[in-house]
Amino acid sequence: MNRIQQLFQQKKNILSVYFSAGYPSLADTPRLITALAGNGADLIEIGIPFSDPLADGPVIQHSSEVALENGMSVRILFQQLRAFSPHRPKDLPLILMGYLNPLMQYGMENFCREAKACGIDGLIIPDLPLQEYLDLYQPLFEKYGLLNIFLITPQTPEARIRLIDKHSKGFIYLVSAASTTGVKGDISAEQETYFKRIRDLKLNNPLLIGFGISDAPAFQKACAYASGAIVGSAFVKAVTDSKQIERDVQAFISHMGITSSKQTAL
Repeated sequence: MNRIQQLFQQKKNILSVYFSAGYPSLADTPRLITALAGNGADLIEIGIPFSDPLADGPVIQHSSEVALENGMSVRILFQQLRAFSPHRPKDLPLILMGYLNPLMQYGMENFCREAKACGIDGLIIPDLPLQEYLDLYQPLFEKYGLLNIFLITPQTPEARIRLIDKHSKGFIYLVSAASTTGVKGDISAEQETYFKRIRDLKLNNPLLIGFGISDAPAFQKACAYASGAIVGSAFVKAVTDSKQIERDVQAFISHMGITSSKQTAL
């Protein structure tokens, strides 16, 4: 069974954390994974920097730009992950989030093969249409044991949501608002109505809520309607210009209301 599936069978109130590979500095990706895993993050989403990140707000766009300036690429990321693989927690699911263009340039089968070799469990490709995935890539993803994570928004029709649910095997990424990523503040009553509507569909796959989750109250509120939440921009801001990555990661995880027995004094 895939590590993503195992996690959702074993745990509730899942905290998934996103960061851009190669940010703040080129070599920080393994350090961030280690620090996040050691302080209570349940799932880690590693962003592949891209020059035109359509779904991302200014904080993540900036981190992607800096990562590219640092020299990060798909090839270098795979090199880092291969070297790190023997040291990663064996039960920690890792997801790569990237846009279709860099993956196609790398070669989709080459990308999937390398991802599997590095211990990646799933992919989020926001600009990959569902039908294109089904027609062209589903057998390839299944060949290499990679789960494709689909996104739904407040505008996604119920028929499409159920089609996405039918073709999902990990979880569904529930985008909290029709906007780009970023720190948005409190979850609104309108968003709660939307979360409840999706929850009441009783989908086969679990949900994680993302976009705008930035503190413990927002995380707890998201967990009332889903299996957990994804934090991106708020975490990226927290490690920007960090001089002590491990300390700042621990402080951020604590800020999210997570107290883990895995935490160590830094």
